[in-house]
Amino acid sequence: MAVVDELLLLKTKALNDIAQAGDSAALEQVRIGVLGKSGTLTGYLRSMGQVPQEQRAQVGKTTNEVRVAVEAALEARKAELAAVELAAQIDASALDITLPGRAQQMGTRHLISRITDEIAEIFLGIGYSVAQGPEVETDYYNFEALNSPPDHPSRGLADTFYVRDLSGEAAAVTGESDVLLRTQTSGVQVRVMEQQKPPIYIIAPGKVYRRDVADPSHLPQFTQIEGLVVDKGITFGDLKGTLDYFCKQMFGQDRKTRVRAHYFPFTEPSAEVDVSCGICKGEGCRFCKGTGWLEIMGCGMVDPNVFGYVGIDAEEYSGFAFGMGVERIACLKYNVPDLRMLLEGDMRFLRQF
Repeated sequence: MAVVDELLLLKTKALNDIAQAGDSAALEQVRIGVLGKSGTLTGYLRSMGQVPQEQRAQVGKTTNEVRVAVEAALEARKAELAAVELAAQIDASALDITLPGRAQQMGTRHLISRITDEIAEIFLGIGYSVAQGPEVETDYYNFEALNSPPDHPSRGLADTFYVRDLSGEAAAVTGESDVLLRTQTSGVQVRVMEQQKPPIYIIAPGKVYRRDVADPSHLPQFTQIEGLVVDKGITFGDLKGTLDYFCKQMFGQDRKTRVRAHYFPFTEPSAEVDVSCGICKGEGCRFCKGTGWLEIMGCGMVDPNVFGYVGIDAEEYSGFAFGMGVERIACLKYNVPDLRMLLEGDMRFLRQF
């Protein structure tokens, strides 16, 4: 068979394959098979030197005609397939405007932050202001100025994170370092009393740190809010009335409070405050361990010795202080049995609030 006839058969087959290509990938395979480096038409072009001299002009002309026809067919079919594939893509991604939209889920503030703000709002509403202080505190503000003697258990390494002094290795090992992570925000009260003359009505929210093992009722880091009032004629009755008001605002008007005698080195007299259980309404249940009451905070009248450290005349002024853990308040408000659940980041739990 003459070379020209072979080229014409190749053209017919190539044009048929191009017409039969169902998608762009199949069309590309046809192009490679005909016009690629190892393609059939390319092979004819490379073998032109072997064609007899008298046939070379005719074979060259036919080869170019086949190449032009195949390239034109490829371009036309490529445009057709592109249009078909684009239409299919549009159909596949078309939106049904009759369906309801998918609302973007909005984030919310963490429960600990929300309860902190809620507590602050309650006290701001009765004339208190918010005070802040450093989380890395000195022994003086965290213990000494709060009437905690050197042998008090809270000053030992068993309860307190002392900051390592790189210039004195022994100080860090023996616990004689003067710098620590605050165990309470009471140091803010001392700083305020040093800088501000009475009357003083403040709350001091912030993170505190203690060497506690995390369990359902303890955390090594938690958020505390302490309050301080210093003014003329302040009595224990003012303290009870203030905390009863707070509990009703936080937990509901039907909740009751009670005060139990306790000991704190910086207040005298001192007390623990309980709120009636919201689950059993004070009747006794597993959540309140059958007592009908839940402990929420400690409080007391400011010890005159504390006033002595800050230069306030205890004969002229009196005051009270209180402190509560925000995580505990949150758990009691929403009947959460384990403080650790607030910090585990489980969105199934957090989305409930």
